[in-house]
Amino acid sequence: MQENNPTQQAPDTEPQQDAAAEPQSSHTDTMPSLQEALRAAELKAEEHHDAWLRAKAETENLRRRAQEDVEKAHKYAGEKFAQAMLPVKDSLEAALNAENASFENLRDGVELTLKQLASAFEGAGVEMVDPVGEKFDPNVHQAISAQPDDGEPNRVLTVLQKGYTLHGRVIRPALVIVSAAKG
Repeated sequence: MQENNPTQQAPDTEPQQDAAAEPQSSHTDTMPSLQEALRAAELKAEEHHDAWLRAKAETENLRRRAQEDVEKAHKYAGEKFAQAMLPVKDSLEAALNAENASFENLRDGVELTLKQLASAFEGAGVEMVDPVGEKFDPNVHQAISAQPDDGEPNRVLTVLQKGYTLHGRVIRPALVIVSAAKG
């Protein structure tokens, strides 16, 4: 008969109400948490977007600067060589302006000028190709004709015009006469 006692039922209903109230309060507690998480994610996304825009702008600036540097390098590539050639030009002009110069003086002046020119070429990485006696190489030599010879065939006998390379790249092949087998 105690089962019908209203005082005993009250404690049973109270915990049920608390249990029912907890999910509601828990649900209301998670809502601000979700909103805060969303706001934090939006701020993070905004920061990433801003960083991306800055990185993109920096990349464009670097690309533009690199392109300008390449253009300047092409435009002024010959500056050092031109500066090395100016004394050669000055020497040639001085030789032409010399009055009453003897043949020997002119010859000495031309030899000095040739030395200046060779020095300028050396400083710019220009090397002469003078292949007399070497085996013919079509990458560096251009054969004009062949002459019968007792020696080994395809050997350079005569250089008609010297060749030149710039840092190892052929800028003018040597014009040569090569040997051909007799008979």
